[in-house]
Amino acid sequence: MKQVLTLAFLTCALAVQAQTYTINPKSPQQTIEHFGASDAWSMQNIGLWPEENVQQQIADWLFSTENDANGQPRGIGLSLWRFNLGAGSAEQGDSSYINRDTRTECFLRFDGTYDWSRQAGQVKFLKMAKQRGVPYILAFLNSPPVYFTENELATNTGRDGTLNLRYECYDDFAKFMAESVSGLEREHGVHIDYISPVNEPDGHWNWQGPKQEGSPATNWEIAEVARKTSKAFTEKGLKTQIMVNESSDLRCLLGVYKTSWERGNAIASFWSKDSTQTYLGDTPLVPHLMLAHSYWTNTPVSYMKRIRQDLRKTLKKYGVKFWQSEICIMSNDEEIGGGGGYDFTMKTALYVARVIHHDLCYANAESWSWWRACGGNYKDGLIRVYDRQHRAQDSRLMWALGNYSRFVRPGAVRYDVDSKQKEDPYGVMVSAYQNKDGSWVVVAINYSENSQPFSFTVGRNDVAACSWQPYRTSDADGETLKPLTPCSGETTLAPRSITTFVSKQ
Repeated sequence: MKQVLTLAFLTCALAVQAQTYTINPKSPQQTIEHFGASDAWSMQNIGLWPEENVQQQIADWLFSTENDANGQPRGIGLSLWRFNLGAGSAEQGDSSYINRDTRTECFLRFDGTYDWSRQAGQVKFLKMAKQRGVPYILAFLNSPPVYFTENELATNTGRDGTLNLRYECYDDFAKFMAESVSGLEREHGVHIDYISPVNEPDGHWNWQGPKQEGSPATNWEIAEVARKTSKAFTEKGLKTQIMVNESSDLRCLLGVYKTSWERGNAIASFWSKDSTQTYLGDTPLVPHLMLAHSYWTNTPVSYMKRIRQDLRKTLKKYGVKFWQSEICIMSNDEEIGGGGGYDFTMKTALYVARVIHHDLCYANAESWSWWRACGGNYKDGLIRVYDRQHRAQDSRLMWALGNYSRFVRPGAVRYDVDSKQKEDPYGVMVSAYQNKDGSWVVVAINYSENSQPFSFTVGRNDVAACSWQPYRTSDADGETLKPLTPCSGETTLAPRSITTFVSKQ
């Protein structure tokens, strides 16, 4: 009798756990513009490898929206590719004070002419992205060209927290960006949709060398660059949108964090009409939009949620949208051992999926990008590359991003998901989207070590009224967006997995 009662209790417990998640079609949230990654700095090297087949495989993994004969995606279908427009540290060699692997070439020569054969490896991947249908390209700069900087370097070495740009060169910098955008289209057939002139200007480290190109900037300097760039683009007839301001930390959007007041409170500085010297709300080609990076704000989990809710509230106050434009694993991500050493498994993949979920569902991010597409022995690349062997290996991290990027396409709208069960950041997290073609997409993260009964529906309709095609990513062999048996909306989520359900038309 005791065994029967115990079995009955376990059955009831499982039934309680199998809560239904209801997509609320009357509660649309943000429009999803794209999911992306950047080419820095690896693509310049990889694009020059003699192994064409390896380059094509990397491009397929990142950009393809095709399926194999079994219906399994060949790639994660990124819809945004971030191109690092270089400042010229490579031409300076060792005198650049920058490590060889993070130097970049510059299209502009010292004599003021342009060399469109530079950044050849990166341009090759730009073209492969467009060939595979990537709809949007963003060019971003870590530093103005070395010909315009105060210290004649692409790092901020020896300087303070201001922009490393001579005041008389603001117009020259803007014209350089305008000519680079028009030249990439004219010479290489690649249209640049967005440009981000300043990257992580509020970082408290001030971009001292030798790690990479970079410069701090005050809010006034960022606004001045944006205005000059707007003028240069307008005069050249360009429609490329100008992005601000790639903050290094979400806390810099909301207040002052480890820096001076001139580099804090970014949202209010650029979008409050009271900020007369830095207001950008009436600047042509500058959308009412903030770009920022999600580094350092993902632990503890309760704080990750709270700061994104605060960000969403502040953005709404000023009528501004938000793109999460860069993140990888850092030293404070202790739950997965920090950034050191590459991880091919679901350990990092699930951790990042949880960040994606929070950025989309609590900060209302309209775009979400990982940092580097390819990297070395550190948790900063979707793909692990071995430069000496000219070899590349995919990861569960890459495919986890694909659970979103491959199926939630540009123009999709996120909808609220209701459930009596409280969301568990160490258990099940669910988000839902409707693509422009009318198809629904539900992404379910099961962070836990246990299988989870799972039931979902659109509105209050019978779950059997719609058929869903699931795709699962887990540590099991072959489960990289693996298509599963179609279901009606009732299924079981595998332990430590991410499953995307796409409604069948």
